[in-house]
Amino acid sequence: MDFIKTPKVDNVKLLERYNARKSTLGTLYLTTTHLIFVDAQGKKETWVLHMHMSTIDRLPLTTGGSPLQIRCKDFRCVTFVIPRDRDCQDITESLQQLSHPSNIESLYAFDFSLNDDIQKSFGWHLYDTDTEYLRMGVPSTHWALTNMNKSYEICDTYPRNLYVPASATTPILVGSSKFRSRGRLPVLSYLNRANQAAICRCSQPLAGFSARCVEDEQMLHAILKANPKSKYMYVVDTRPKINAMANKAAGKGFENENYYSDIKFYFCGIENIHVMRNSLQKLIDLCEMRNPSMSAFLTGLESCGWLKHIKSVLDTAVFIAKAVRDGTSVLVHCSDGWDRTAQTCSLSGLILDPYYRTVQGFQALIEKEWLSFGHKFTDRCGLLGTVDSKEVSPVFTQFIESVWQLMQQFPCAFQFNDRFLITIHDHVYSCQFGTFVGNCEKDRLDLRLSERTYSLWGYITKHMTEYLNPFYKKSYEHQEPVIMPNTSPQCVKFWAGMYNRYENGIHPRENIVDILSSASDHCASLEDHVQLLEKRITQVCKLLGKPDQVIEKKLNGFLSTESLDQVSDDNNDLPLKINKELIINGDTEKQQSDGESTEKDIINSNKKSDSESGFEEMSKSVPEDLNINMTLPGIEDSRTMDSSMTRSASAEQLNLDYLVLELTSVALDWKSFRNVHNCSCASPFDRFTKKFHCWKCGDVFCTRCIAKNIPLPGHYSKRPVPVCRPCYKDIRHSPSMEFSPPINNTS
Repeated sequence: MDFIKTPKVDNVKLLERYNARKSTLGTLYLTTTHLIFVDAQGKKETWVLHMHMSTIDRLPLTTGGSPLQIRCKDFRCVTFVIPRDRDCQDITESLQQLSHPSNIESLYAFDFSLNDDIQKSFGWHLYDTDTEYLRMGVPSTHWALTNMNKSYEICDTYPRNLYVPASATTPILVGSSKFRSRGRLPVLSYLNRANQAAICRCSQPLAGFSARCVEDEQMLHAILKANPKSKYMYVVDTRPKINAMANKAAGKGFENENYYSDIKFYFCGIENIHVMRNSLQKLIDLCEMRNPSMSAFLTGLESCGWLKHIKSVLDTAVFIAKAVRDGTSVLVHCSDGWDRTAQTCSLSGLILDPYYRTVQGFQALIEKEWLSFGHKFTDRCGLLGTVDSKEVSPVFTQFIESVWQLMQQFPCAFQFNDRFLITIHDHVYSCQFGTFVGNCEKDRLDLRLSERTYSLWGYITKHMTEYLNPFYKKSYEHQEPVIMPNTSPQCVKFWAGMYNRYENGIHPRENIVDILSSASDHCASLEDHVQLLEKRITQVCKLLGKPDQVIEKKLNGFLSTESLDQVSDDNNDLPLKINKELIINGDTEKQQSDGESTEKDIINSNKKSDSESGFEEMSKSVPEDLNINMTLPGIEDSRTMDSSMTRSASAEQLNLDYLVLELTSVALDWKSFRNVHNCSCASPFDRFTKKFHCWKCGDVFCTRCIAKNIPLPGHYSKRPVPVCRPCYKDIRHSPSMEFSPPINNTS
């Protein structure tokens, strides 16, 4: 609060991005975490997270006031016109302090709190290094785990556990580490279990113009021998060759081919972080053009070079993946081995291994290639005000987009959707979670992030339904385990969903993935409901004395509703008086005579009529003065159910109230997403915001209003499903239902 001089400003105008004359009048609020604009009617709110802010600029004064333009790292650009110049200056100074804290422990992650009842520890241990390498068949005869870096003595930007060739001795490892920039010696990144071809990574050698290191030469030879089926290996330098040669003047550079036998060298031409930073800025300027012509847009897209750089990254990943697929091991490096190396190693693993194309596998891929091997997220994302601006670069953004490019060519191969990618990208910069805070594994351990902050992976796990791809086919794992993309220029697309995300006018009205996902959920709900109805019909027919063959024909649709009443049973007529309790367990019936049942008129009770509840047929065959109590002990015993989802014993009493509840607790019709622009809580829907259906009432809500998951009485599986707050209260307060504590869905 020390940085906030003016917490509230009235009569502020929010300008439309493409129409400066059109504006919204409202109030601007400044908190410790967000800048919030609320329109005069209180119907629309615009929240901008401080940590997402990249640049905060005061524009020239106008007759309406002092304009303040904010550009964000998630590619949002907003402009406010503040009446008083003094207020504008105060807010600008406050935002500059709040958006770029000087101390890493002042980041939002250390104060952020979730309302999902998620423990801070949840998600931090979903990835385990040893388990991931064990999945690849390591340790093995040719690869071994070394504990030399247990205390980060050899390389403080590497993980503790390193996997190296089994034939590499300690002197070889130490000598190679000293010959590599930052001590980042060659280590195993990925192993193809089928052909034993490996992807290894490291940094550039300290070769200069003539230096050599025997231990480093032996290290690369050990990597080659770890793949007995191959006679040679590749050393892939991801830099342009001219850049690598320039580094020789600084005593670095690349390997001398005369000293390394049986090795082929390959330069890829991915530009450095400074070129990438400038390219992205040109792309942002292009996306902010007002009403550009087709020629101007295409010319600007070409001149910024962004898609050309994406193609270079993909080309390198494809080259590595093809080499490994063909049985040849590859050693990858750039300058320091934490930018272009991370991009290409992770993308080649994604191409080769279908596990990495699942939600859990993609998280493991990021943990292994980016977090464990020391990509400098704090520096590259500019999270602190003390970071040199020359160190900031969109390296991870390029990786996320490259994955999206693969998804466009193989839409059925990925378990996750593009919302999953954008969410990860946004939270790299938001600092709400501690997952991406710090520059290496050692930094995160020193900060005790797993104890003090939440994990992004835990949050995503709790909201998994938002990120699943309805086109995903698990059969891809066997049919096309390796996906080899086409990197021709015409196959590389502009990602409007990322860079023009906040421009609603250029996107389709509805996201086709969300519509398909909703249709799939609706079908699943109806199928679950039909399964329960079939079971109840069977029980009611047995109560009426109908034979099994008639019931089977009825359920298969061979008999009409009227014909069911005309079929006589061997027992002829149903007695006018039946026992007080009828025990139905599976396909058997037992009657216990206790005297006459207490007469009660079901139809005239204060419950719904049979016709309203869908049981009109039963009312035709059963006299009005009968009181039927159907007790179903162990009604769900034939199904394996989680203890948190099962009902208590008292909830097993099946009576008319319960039947009505089952019939009315499932929405048969779901409201269309079309023309639903706001949630009932007034939160606006944009293309990026996922719309949710309540499975009980069928209405559309935002993620905050679909707050609970709870089993519906009308579902046979009794699995928890999303419902809105009012429907949740109705089910919880139903006299016929007793549930264990609910399962939260969203904050």
